[in-house]
Amino acid sequence: MSKLEARFEEDRALRDTARKVLLADIENARTDFSAKGIADRLGGRIGDGAKDVYEVAKIHTDDNRGIIAIIIGVLLIWLGREPIMEALGMVEEVLEEALEETASEVEEAPDTDIPDTIPEVPLTPGDDDEH
Repeated sequence: MSKLEARFEEDRALRDTARKVLLADIENARTDFSAKGIADRLGGRIGDGAKDVYEVAKIHTDDNRGIIAIIIGVLLIWLGREPIMEALGMVEEVLEEALEETASEVEEAPDTDIPDTIPEVPLTPGDDDEH
């Protein structure tokens, strides 16, 4: 057998081996994908991540119940601030104070020099050369 024929046989053996490996990989991928859909896998990963976050939050809330209660209370008061202010009759007072502040800011604004007329602007580039 010549060198060329020996090299040909080696290349053919390498090609056949590579093909077997590729076909085995394709078959493994088919089995993995057919057993569980992409949406199921993605949902499973998100669900696992959510469970982990829940567990960590649960551990931290057990240690800091008072802080969590204060934060929730402040949040509820903030969300219900308008009805609370209306019930206490504070809405009109707050609006009047805001109007007074705005009026005083307008009165204190510095005078600006705004010209009464608008200067003429030449319409074409050659117009102002003739003057």
